[in-house]
Amino acid sequence: MSITSSFTSATLCGSLVSPKALGCSNAFPSNHFSNPFESSKLCLTANPKKSIAPVQGIRCHAMQVETREAFTAGKEFQLSDVIEGQQFDREMLSAIFDVALEMEKIEKSSSQSEILKGYLMATLFYEPSTRTRLSFESAMKRLGGEVLTTENAREFSSAAKGETLEDTIRTVEGYSDIIVMRHFESGAAKKAAATANIPVINAGDGPGEHPTQALLDVYTIQSEIGKLDGISVALVGDLANGRTVRSLAYLLAKFKDVKIYLVSPEIVKMKDDIKDYLTLNGVEWEESSDLMEVASKCDVVYQTRIQRERFGERLDLYEAARGKYIVDKALLGVMQKDAVIMHPLPRLDEITADVDADPRAAYFRQAKNGLFIRMALLKLLLVGW
Repeated sequence: MSITSSFTSATLCGSLVSPKALGCSNAFPSNHFSNPFESSKLCLTANPKKSIAPVQGIRCHAMQVETREAFTAGKEFQLSDVIEGQQFDREMLSAIFDVALEMEKIEKSSSQSEILKGYLMATLFYEPSTRTRLSFESAMKRLGGEVLTTENAREFSSAAKGETLEDTIRTVEGYSDIIVMRHFESGAAKKAAATANIPVINAGDGPGEHPTQALLDVYTIQSEIGKLDGISVALVGDLANGRTVRSLAYLLAKFKDVKIYLVSPEIVKMKDDIKDYLTLNGVEWEESSDLMEVASKCDVVYQTRIQRERFGERLDLYEAARGKYIVDKALLGVMQKDAVIMHPLPRLDEITADVDADPRAAYFRQAKNGLFIRMALLKLLLVGW
């Protein structure tokens, strides 16, 4: 996606749209058109200081066209932390995705990038992680930075001795330039960001949110489907406890004419706060128990696992929920030929292994995209656009 400017290029009378321009409209009363761009006589020149000979029946006036200087090289990133999906708007998403495309080129290059040389990233993971932690660490190293890492910090850090999260953050920020944190409590990332004087990235906070996963998910949809407006998406599985689907719903609400299907066992239905948010933002959504029917209509089937760790000792409820919705060869048979299957991973048995060979299975490409998005975020938070 190009983000060089916020205007649409157009020509008339041989002139090209530019950030500062002269607009020419018919010499009618000013209320003839509700918008000066509705006139059939629009003239823009690339050199506003150059005098223009008057054209019969036309009057010219100076006009400022807004540019997107906020996203140009050398500018600071607009966010100090990445905590939740609600932080992003369409314009910023587009800009981040452009940076991610540049990160793809860096990753494929044989030369070592030094964009983040001299910077240290600390990863604090209080819950298990493979893809998220390793992709962040890979992202930092591919840009020339260094990593301080703690895995299973809930048991193998001072948290096991009773240290508060705030004290841990104050200590770790003295050793690093940015903190990437996964925590078992919803809202922990906000607490960490409020404490820290360096950037904090939420790598998942319990059943709360997982904003970097949502960013890579939307990036993947754009890459695979070719658009984000006018798509239909099925969110399937553990919608009550799945932080990935919550964050993804927040981001999908930024786009036009999106339809979201919510398919889950009764015990793990999407919570009302997300459904209310979608309604408030004009997003059409529908709950369904028929995955086969929904899959036949969708551009994206976003499958998730039933999360045993969220059920505590109620394993009877977990067993009642798991295995109800499976993506298999039969489901592939009803899906559209250009649709894709996504999954935040890890998977258990909710996508059968024989689906992997189908070109619509996008979940490993999706995981790879996480590297590019996280490279982009580290670059933006530490050195800016």
